Amino acid sequence: MKHFEFEYGAGTMGADLPDYTDEFIPGVTVPDPAYIPEDQLKAAYRQSLDHPIGMPTVKELAHKGSKVVFVVPDRVKGGEQPTSHRKLSIKYILQDLYSVGVEKKDILFIISNGLHPRSTDKDALAIFGPELYNEFWHTGQIISHDSEDPDNMVDLGFTKRGDPVWMNRMVYEADLPILIGHVNGNPYGGYSGGYKHSATGITNWKSIASHHVPSVMHRPDFTPVNNGSLMRDKFNEISMHMEEKMGHPFFCCDAVLDSKSRQIAIFSGYAKEMMPESWKVADKRTYVHWAEKKYDVLVFGMPQKFHYGDGMGTNPIMMMQALSAQVLRFKRVMSDHCVIICSSLCNGFFNDKKWPYLRECYEWFQHDQMNTLPDMNRLGEYFATNEEYIRKYRFTNAFHPFHGFSMMSCGHIAEMNTSAIYIVGAEEPGYARGMGLKTRATFEEALDDAMKKYVGDHPNILALPLTFKTTSVHLCMKDPNQDCMDEYGHRHGGCGCC
Repeated sequence: MKHFEFEYGAGTMGADLPDYTDEFIPGVTVPDPAYIPEDQLKAAYRQSLDHPIGMPTVKELAHKGSKVVFVVPDRVKGGEQPTSHRKLSIKYILQDLYSVGVEKKDILFIISNGLHPRSTDKDALAIFGPELYNEFWHTGQIISHDSEDPDNMVDLGFTKRGDPVWMNRMVYEADLPILIGHVNGNPYGGYSGGYKHSATGITNWKSIASHHVPSVMHRPDFTPVNNGSLMRDKFNEISMHMEEKMGHPFFCCDAVLDSKSRQIAIFSGYAKEMMPESWKVADKRTYVHWAEKKYDVLVFGMPQKFHYGDGMGTNPIMMMQALSAQVLRFKRVMSDHCVIICSSLCNGFFNDKKWPYLRECYEWFQHDQMNTLPDMNRLGEYFATNEEYIRKYRFTNAFHPFHGFSMMSCGHIAEMNTSAIYIVGAEEPGYARGMGLKTRATFEEALDDAMKKYVGDHPNILALPLTFKTTSVHLCMKDPNQDCMDEYGHRHGGCGCC
């Protein structure tokens, strides 16, 4: 037997698995591409900013009197070290702006939280670092996007496809809107950064409801995650519609990051032309061609606090999203009868301050003919317009109520693509069972049951320690021809895996 330690609460839970179990840890099992050494970062940023792709430089676009708005991601991704992409890109772009006469008073930073919690002062300090924070926070020049502020959202009509486009007014009215992004592999429609950033970070729930819903996320082009899905098309269309209505493009500065959020490459310029170039580099880190066989069992652990915040690994609806995100990332290497075994405290901690609506959603799901998570979608507008939940989003740093429905749309993908999911170590196992999950006390008991019922007595097992503690990859077959779908949604015939 092989012993593993999987994430569980604030610690780990041990598992003794068969000695033929394989293991994959992002950035370790297959090393990331080389990152840019710290002493070479300045030169890399200067090279990118001085030679943007598809549009003029910041120095050519701005002048004295220009109103400049930086759109900066929240804390969900990107790293917070002193040399993080956010901190360095802003530093060097500010130097360019000041050199052509742009005044400090004409610069604004908007944290693009979209439907995520609006950022606190502590969040802003972590994102920007002490120097930028002290320069701009106390003058009110670092703010957090409020998608429910009626005076600061502008209705831009509809895309040609018919999707509504709402946009932050201050970004819309800026002379130079600058998007700072990260080219990280995201389970929702491919890479973050670029047009995904603007289509989700500075819009409202009505725009986001055009793509973060079952009709888009349950299509065969969505799983496994790729850059050729309808969702990705909608991101591009919404953001290009913004550019059309503004009368000029966003200036983007995106970084491809490694497993520790260090910069592998920097790309600047016009998103439509820049994104494909950045993806070529990001593909080498994100889509890892490693597996030599399909796996019947995936084993990993879920901490209480990760990604979206404390309680994600115990809140039953957020647990489903986390499980499904792994299916999206690993579907290429999963057998058609794959089982997931995952540890979770599952102790009834919903974190009602952060997700004030999800306990009510969970209760709805137990009643009223809600047989699968997509059945909940009919309540999306009811929750999204709940005034008390909206007030908590605006003023108490909670998630917007519609965010839960994008989580549920994602959460169903795990059920769509697995034979069974076992939660081990649950303190309140009824919450897991209420989501259609099976429960056992230990990894060993769960594996024994899965072998009897689903995968046979000698299944291919993949252990995934540190699943939620490192920046994930999208795992692929060593032979790309054995993948059901490549990085851009192109299918290979005959594999039958998706």
